[in-house]
Amino acid sequence: MDSQVRVMENTVTNAEKYFGQFCSLLAAYTRKTARLRDKADQLVRQLTDFANTENPEMRATMRNFAEDLAKVQDYRQAEVERLETKVICPLKLYGAHIKQTRSEIKKFKQVQKNEMKQLEKLEKLRQKSPSDRQMIAETGVQRASVDASRITHQLEEVIDTFQKQKLKDLQKIFSDFVTIEMVFHAKAVEVYSSAFQILESYDLERDLEDFRTKMRGVYGRYDAQPFKDTTPSPAVPWALTGQVSTEDEEEEESVEHSAEEDPVEDLRGQGQTPQQ
Repeated sequence: MDSQVRVMENTVTNAEKYFGQFCSLLAAYTRKTARLRDKADQLVRQLTDFANTENPEMRATMRNFAEDLAKVQDYRQAEVERLETKVICPLKLYGAHIKQTRSEIKKFKQVQKNEMKQLEKLEKLRQKSPSDRQMIAETGVQRASVDASRITHQLEEVIDTFQKQKLKDLQKIFSDFVTIEMVFHAKAVEVYSSAFQILESYDLERDLEDFRTKMRGVYGRYDAQPFKDTTPSPAVPWALTGQVSTEDEEEEESVEHSAEEDPVEDLRGQGQTPQQ
């Protein structure tokens, strides 16, 4: 009986230990998934704000891209809710099953202890040899033995049912976990594929053309005359195309020719009389 009780107690103890760990880890997993959803929502808002500052093509691309990311977060929210309902809650409820089974084992141990007391009492009476007391004690032992046998049978059924239910529940909980994850990732891949196509179809040249048009509208043409007494930075050689002398047409052609060949040399020599 002692070995039988140890097997029962180990079964319940292991279930309590590992189901508790599963519950803790999967709850942390679910919380991190929820935090990832929150961070992705922030990214969606940032993308939308950024889109409002950009040219038409990039604005449309970023808005559509953000919409797809938002869809993924909707699926992630559903993932979180399903994990809580189908995975975390059943694991939490297992504490009640374990507590009830422990109570049954405790009841059995009390009956077993009572049987042992009756046997000890009978042994003492036998040593003293009073026949009437011994008969009474033997009757008590028989009653205790019957009770122990009945409780043992009940407990075996309880532990067998517990073990069977534990294995079925474990299978279902993790099957639900995998199904929830598969559904989320399948939906996410579908939406991410759409997001990828949105980014791939972005027309960069149209935005650059729009940007350059705006630049010309604000600052004038790139070959426009600079303001007087303005010395361009050596780090901006394209500004040299507008630097000309005003003495006569020949000198203007000479300076332009010099600028084409060596813009840095022209910049350093600006304002000096060209060497013939």
